[in-house]
Amino acid sequence: MQAELQITQQNAHTLNRPSLLAPAGNWECAKAAVENGADAIYFGLDKFNARMRAENFTEADLPELMEFLHSRGVKGYVTLNTLIFPQELREAEKYLRTIISAGVDAVIVQDIGICRLIRHISEDFPIHASTQMTITSEVGVEFAQELGCNLVVLARECSLSEISKIQNRMQYRGATLPLEVFVHGALCVAYSGQCLTSEALGGRSANRGECAQACRMPYEMVVDGEVLNLKDKKYLLSPQDLAGLSVLPDLVKSGASCLKIEGRLKAPEYVANVTRVYREALDKLMEAPEEEIVENTSKEEEYNLEMAFSRGLYTGWFRGINNQELVHAKFGKKRGVYLGRVKRVNNEEVVVKLEAPLKPGDGIVFDNGHPEVKEEGGRVYAVQQQGKDTVISFGRGNINWRRIYIGDKLWKTSDPELDKQVRQSYAGDIPQFQRPLDIEVHGESGVCLGAVCRDEIGNIVLVESSVPLETARNKPLTQEKLEEQFGRLGNTPFKLGNLTNNLKGEVIVPVSELNRMRRDIVAKLEEQRAKPKRWQLKANASLKDLLPTRQVETRLFPAGHYVNASLPSVSLIVLVRNLEQLQTALNAGIETVYCEFEDPKKYREAVEIVKSNNIRRDAIIPCGTLRERVSTPTTIFVAPPRITKPGENWILQQVRACNADGYLIRNYDHLQFFANDRCIGDFSLNVANPLTADYFKNNFGLERLTASYDLNINQLEDLLTTSPPNWYEVTIHQHMPMFHMEHCVFCAFLSDGKDFRDCGRPCEKHEVKLRDRVGSEHILQADLGCRNTVFNATAQTGAEYVQRLIELGLQSFRIEFVNEKPEEVAQIIQNYQQLLQGKITGSQLWRQLKLQNQLGVTRGTVARS
Repeated sequence: MQAELQITQQNAHTLNRPSLLAPAGNWECAKAAVENGADAIYFGLDKFNARMRAENFTEADLPELMEFLHSRGVKGYVTLNTLIFPQELREAEKYLRTIISAGVDAVIVQDIGICRLIRHISEDFPIHASTQMTITSEVGVEFAQELGCNLVVLARECSLSEISKIQNRMQYRGATLPLEVFVHGALCVAYSGQCLTSEALGGRSANRGECAQACRMPYEMVVDGEVLNLKDKKYLLSPQDLAGLSVLPDLVKSGASCLKIEGRLKAPEYVANVTRVYREALDKLMEAPEEEIVENTSKEEEYNLEMAFSRGLYTGWFRGINNQELVHAKFGKKRGVYLGRVKRVNNEEVVVKLEAPLKPGDGIVFDNGHPEVKEEGGRVYAVQQQGKDTVISFGRGNINWRRIYIGDKLWKTSDPELDKQVRQSYAGDIPQFQRPLDIEVHGESGVCLGAVCRDEIGNIVLVESSVPLETARNKPLTQEKLEEQFGRLGNTPFKLGNLTNNLKGEVIVPVSELNRMRRDIVAKLEEQRAKPKRWQLKANASLKDLLPTRQVETRLFPAGHYVNASLPSVSLIVLVRNLEQLQTALNAGIETVYCEFEDPKKYREAVEIVKSNNIRRDAIIPCGTLRERVSTPTTIFVAPPRITKPGENWILQQVRACNADGYLIRNYDHLQFFANDRCIGDFSLNVANPLTADYFKNNFGLERLTASYDLNINQLEDLLTTSPPNWYEVTIHQHMPMFHMEHCVFCAFLSDGKDFRDCGRPCEKHEVKLRDRVGSEHILQADLGCRNTVFNATAQTGAEYVQRLIELGLQSFRIEFVNEKPEEVAQIIQNYQQLLQGKITGSQLWRQLKLQNQLGVTRGTVARS
C-alpha cells in the first residue's frame, strides 16, 4: 500500500494528455467530430454492434473513411461490441479480416471468443475491451490484458477514486494497459453487459445492440403491497446524462488515457457541439499552470451541452454514489435548458422570470409534470421584457392554451442560431480544425536549408531547399520570418506548432523557396498519413483452429435429430434466495443447490443446514449384516455479488468463510479469488459461443458454464453441437434478472440518504416491487454491495425444449427462485423433477404453472425455425 501511495503522489504532479474519442453514426457525424477536435472516432458497421438502431457505416465505406480520418490525424475504431452466437462465428471471422485489412485502428469488443479469434488471426491488431465486458477492477484489467486486449473501457459506474486505484494498482502489479473512461452522454442505469431487461420484456437484447430503453419508462413503487405516492417522480430508473466537464482535471489526474463521448444515435450537431466543448476545455487544462487548474464549467459550456442533449446533466458516479441526485425521476427524455416557471397566462402569452437567455425563433416545451403524454410547445414569436419578468408569445394556433397552467416549467429545446453555428463548423470540404506541426530548421551558408517536420501522431518528413543558403546582407531569416512563412497553412489540416530555429549565422533563401518547402511538407505529410495501417494478418489461421472437439458420440435417428448413443442421467439444480427456500429444496431431495442471498453472512448457516441434512440423509440403516447409503449428499454452491470493485475483497472473504462446496463465478475477480476452489461459471460471464466457453472452461478449470440468457433454443442447440454439452448448464425456469445496477432504488426513494452510510437500510425492512405501464410488478432486491437487481415479474420456462436439450447431451438443468413461498417452491421443484423423469411433458408443465413460455430469447418467445 505504501508503494501504491507513492505512485498516487507521483501521478498527482504529472498530467498526460488523454485522447478525445467521439461517436459517429454516419459520414456527417464523422466530419462533425473531426472538424471539432476529436482525436479518434468510434463507429459501427451493419452487423455486430451495440447500436443497431444507428445509421452505421458499411464494410464498403471502410477504405474511404479510414483514408479520410488518417489524413486528418484521427483514428477510427470499429464497434464489434455484442455477443456472437455459434453460427455467426464464421461470418465474424470474414468481417474481422475485412476490418483489419482496411487499416482500422482498433476494434471495440465485448465477446471473449471474438477477442481470442482476433488475436489468433492477427498478433498486433489492437483490441479494446468494451464497457460491455463490465470491467470494474484491476483484476478485470489484467484479465483483458491476458486475453490480448490493448485498452480497457471501464464501467461507467467507476468513481474517480476507483479509477485512480485501478490505475495505481495496475502500475504496482506491473500492468500497463491504458484505461478509457466515458466522459459525457447517456448513462445506462444497469451495468453494461449485465442488462437483460429488453431481452426479458421484448426479446430485444442489449447484448445484441437492440436495447429498448425500458429504463426511460415510468414506474410506480409498490412498498409492502401499497403504491407509494412519489408525486411527480415516476421515472425511477432513468439517470440524468453524464457530464464530466466539471471534474475534467481530476479525470486527467486519474490516469485515464482516453475520454469517450457517448452518442452514436445522436445527430451531427450533437457530436460537433459536445466534441468542441470538451476539446477546448481539455486544451485549456493541459496548457494551464498546475496551480491554476480548478474544477469549473462556464455558463456558455453548460448551455451548449444542455442544448446538445440533456435529461439533466450530472457527474454520474465520478464523485461517488449519490442516489438522491443521480436519478431525479421527473422525466426520461430530452429537455434542454431550464427557462423558469409560468407566472401568468393571458392573451395567448405567458409571463416568466427567465433563468436563461431566450430569443425569437427558439423552441420551447411546457412541462406540467406529465412527460408521458404529448406536451405543448413551439417556436417563440416574440420576447418582451416587463420589469424583471419576460412576456413570451407564439404564432397563432401553435399552442393549445387550455393545457397551459401557472407553475408549468418551461424548457428551451431548440436554438436555431446555435445549431447554425455548429453546422458551420463542419460544413464544406476545407479543413476547419487544424492540428499542430512542429518544425526544426537547420542549415548554414553554402548548404541547403533543411526542415524536419513532425505531426502529433508521430509522422515525420524532411524537406530541403533546392538552392543553398546564402549569407544575408540584409533581412536575414529570423524566427519571426520563418514562423510567418511556414505558418501559412490555411486550407490544410495543419497549423504551426513549435518552430525551432537551428540556423547558423545570418542566412537567406528566396521566399518562394520557403513557400515551396511548406507545400512539400503538407503534401508529404498528407501522403504519409493517408497510407492504411498494415496489421499482421495470418492467412492460414482460421476459426476451426480454436473450436473445441465435441467429444460426444451421436447417432442419426430417422427424425433427423442427433441423439447421444448412451444418454447420461440428468440433474436438476435449484438456486434459492433464502433459507426457507433452501430447506424446501433439501426436503425435495435436490442434490445440487445454489444460494444467492442478499447477506453472505447467512451462507454459513446455509452450509450448516445442508451438512446437517446430509448427515440425516446419510443415515446408516441395518439390513441384515449390510449397511447402505440412503441417498447422495447435497452439494452447496454459494454466489458472491455480481460486481466487485477495488476494496471489496472483504465481501469475497466473507463469502468464502462459509466453507461451501463451491462458488458461482460471476466476474473476473471471482475467477482469481476462487481459483483454488470448485467453481461454476454463472450467466453473467456471457458465454454465448464455443470460443468463449473453451476459454473459461480450460483456462480457469470451471466445472460447468451457465449458457448466456441471450441464447434462444436454436442458438442453444448450436452451442451444444459445437462444443461438449457436458460443459454447460441451462436455466430452464427463472424470473429473469433484468436490471443490475449501482443505483439503489431503496435508498433513493425510501430514504433521504446518499448511500449505505446514511440510508438506514430500507432494503432490510420493506418488500419493494416496481410496477410498469402494463401493471406487471417486478421484484426489487439489493445485495451486500447495495447494488439492486430488478427481477421480471413473470417467471419463464423452457420446459418444452428440455427433451431436445437432453437428446443433444445436456445433463444439467437449473431452476431459480426469487421470492416464492416454500409451498410454491415445492410444487415447482416437483413439476420439474417429473419433467426430467419423463412423467410429464414440457407442454403439460407449462400449462400447469401458467408460465411465460420463454427461454432467454433474443427476439420474442422461444420458437424453433
